Amino acid sequence: MTETRLPNLELWPIGNCQVSGLIDQSGALVWGCVPRVDGDPVFSSLLNGEQRDAGIWRFELEGQVSAKQEYIRNTPNLVTTLEAKDGSAVEILDFCPRYERSGRMYRPVAYSRIVRPISGNPRIRVILNPVKDYGAQVAETTHGTNHIRYLVGPQALRLSTDAPVGYIVEGRTFRIEDDTHFFLGPDEPFVGNVRNEVRGMEQRTRKYWQSWVRGLHIPFEWQEEVIRCAITLKLCQHEETGAIVAALTTSIPEAAHSERNWDYRYCWIRDSYYTIQALNRLGALDVMEKYLGYLRNIVDGARGGQIQPLYSVMGESELDETTASYLAGYRGMGPVRRGNAAYKQIQHDCYGQIVLPSVQSFFDKRLLRPADDHDFENLEQVGKMAWAMHDQPDAGLWEFRTREEVHTYSAVMSWAACDRLANVADHLGKADRAAIWRERANSIREKIEAEAWKDDGKGGGHYGASFESDYLDASLLQMVELRFVAPDNERFQQTFAAVEEHLRRGDHMLRYAAEDDFGAPETAFNVCTFWLIEALHLAGRDDEARTLFNTMLSHTTGSGLLSEDLDYETGELWGNFPQTYSLVGVINCAGLLSKLWSDVR
Repeated sequence: MTETRLPNLELWPIGNCQVSGLIDQSGALVWGCVPRVDGDPVFSSLLNGEQRDAGIWRFELEGQVSAKQEYIRNTPNLVTTLEAKDGSAVEILDFCPRYERSGRMYRPVAYSRIVRPISGNPRIRVILNPVKDYGAQVAETTHGTNHIRYLVGPQALRLSTDAPVGYIVEGRTFRIEDDTHFFLGPDEPFVGNVRNEVRGMEQRTRKYWQSWVRGLHIPFEWQEEVIRCAITLKLCQHEETGAIVAALTTSIPEAAHSERNWDYRYCWIRDSYYTIQALNRLGALDVMEKYLGYLRNIVDGARGGQIQPLYSVMGESELDETTASYLAGYRGMGPVRRGNAAYKQIQHDCYGQIVLPSVQSFFDKRLLRPADDHDFENLEQVGKMAWAMHDQPDAGLWEFRTREEVHTYSAVMSWAACDRLANVADHLGKADRAAIWRERANSIREKIEAEAWKDDGKGGGHYGASFESDYLDASLLQMVELRFVAPDNERFQQTFAAVEEHLRRGDHMLRYAAEDDFGAPETAFNVCTFWLIEALHLAGRDDEARTLFNTMLSHTTGSGLLSEDLDYETGELWGNFPQTYSLVGVINCAGLLSKLWSDVR
């Protein structure tokens, strides 16, 4: 019997841009939603508390004493090796099929697993218990000679296998003497020989990913780290629409018993600027172009240019928040949330966040579908909202649920929206529109300088996180990245010093230190630490930036990834996983800090 351990974030993502899964340290599939990332978690053991035999798919090796894991190079195909006390061992190969077939990408709602005996006389037991309705009940089953049907909702999943079906149904341990193949996918007859077909799927999937990685532009240093983050960022994309979700999970708390449990399986507009920046650095045009198309759809559908903070991967705007009462939560720390009420919030930074990445489409000659005059007209509607709302209260970047202020970051993003629209207008030869947008940008700049600056009465001061108060938040570090100020700007230098003094905790950075709706923050927010690294680099403090970056990389999981948050005292990861913000942070910082290829050849 395998050792029972508390759930943790030592998880290994697999996926195919239609479905995804998380494999734990024992090789068990503990999280996976169907038919897409925001669907029903048929594998939900990660959030089942102590009831971990429901919502799981694992292979129990009799007498197991150890497990080790690694990805096949430059793929998300995972190999887990289980070893027993008597020296018997098996290898589990996990993947979700993805490759071109019949002129289109084959990416079924399916999980494939191959179990190989590699030494001794291993005996295994297959525990396959998907659930439905967010853990409300274990799926009912029917079975035939070579398959088992799991009724997980309106549609069923079918397991096709060359393992003894009776042993699986009855939960019996059996000796495994040859490679055994499992394909859990659509409820339809499996065409062809399971052994040959699943092996062929794995080989073609492996070739697809390794070929995709070959086309990336990566820095000389930290190549493996960047490649792993790039693959995982692609796994966070729902390819059908191009949307990229904030994380693959819901309700992993930001800190123990904090109830800061949120559903991150949606597309946050606030992520888009940073994500496009990372995809640009990687040269991942396929992912970037699909994402830009998703953003264009959002802009086209915006009523009067109004943009909300997040949308579903299908572009759905209403994401009502409920709790899944049948799931106890990560380590029993509920609630488990489905949906996210933040979609109702007023967050004025969204206008800049969608304008900035969309501008790429007007200048990038590589794109199959460049933006045109009609796209500019639509984007101007968003810009008009940025102009109208730049000095109005909102919930801010950090989504405060009980208070509103005029947040400096939102105002700076509104400035950036107007500034970039002026650049596009110039590019399109629309001098009159360029003049209007530049005038608006200048007006917003004057407002920020007048209202956000907090004079200390001694000839110094700092920008505040909002116009109304003088507290600080880490988003102020983005004023350089957004080109609002230069790195050597005196006001920014004073703000940078104040942010470091008040928000830095050793090698990590808080979002803010002031109490919010849930009390004082207890963990560092990983993307803010990456923002600190970027700011250090832009300020010419490269040695510090490199040291801090390597420290952050030392906190990654065995899979080479990061979640949203980190306990700055213990180093434990918290928050949803894998976090797109954190993936982007690794990619962008590596690009900034790495030696050039020309310097080392």
